[in-house]
Amino acid sequence: MTDPVLSLSDVSLSLMGNAGPVDILHDITLDVAGGETLGLVGPSGSGKSSLLMLMGGLETATSGRITALGTDITRLGEDALARFRRDNMGVVFQSFHLIPTMTALENVATPLELAGHRDAFDRAAAELEAVGLAHRSGHYPSQMSGGEQQRVALARAAAPRPRILLADEPTGNLDEANGAAIIDMLFGLRDRHGATLILVTHATELARRCDRVVRLRDGRIEPARAAAE
Repeated sequence: MTDPVLSLSDVSLSLMGNAGPVDILHDITLDVAGGETLGLVGPSGSGKSSLLMLMGGLETATSGRITALGTDITRLGEDALARFRRDNMGVVFQSFHLIPTMTALENVATPLELAGHRDAFDRAAAELEAVGLAHRSGHYPSQMSGGEQQRVALARAAAPRPRILLADEPTGNLDEANGAAIIDMLFGLRDRHGATLILVTHATELARRCDRVVRLRDGRIEPARAAAE
């Protein structure tokens, strides 16, 4: 068996609240195989998004170890972690996080430029075409619908050819038709680039398309027999 792309061992997370520390995740142990599509499901407040942020190095574990692509990211400093994430991971958020003063093309190309890719704009244009937005490359986020903005966010996440693609409720702010289109595009990106896809979702139809579903409740992973949707 090949080594997992992501491996979490006894990972816990506590955050400081107004009344003191709040335990968010408890002793999470989980392996994700290369090329796997993993759905994280569970009720609101169960820790799904926090777990995804830990996987992406966007949150720091209180205890335990997280290994991504053979690198223990819990031991990396902030700058090294940012470089590792830039070179190996793509992240799609529910709220798009596009830069409002940049066009669609610039939003996709800028991270590539910062990473030193000389063909940043060519790659950005190709990714926009892949999500059906070549004709919107010169438009600003305010000139696009929510579905179009999320497609730009997908193109931005895919452009660096990440080995790990993380998505946090990618259809949460979209209507049914746009949500279905984003789902198809997410899995298309996985197929086109061979990335491992991990996503948080409340959408049953999206979870069912995943190779495996992990259900969280109260910051813990439920037994496998209870994880099926």
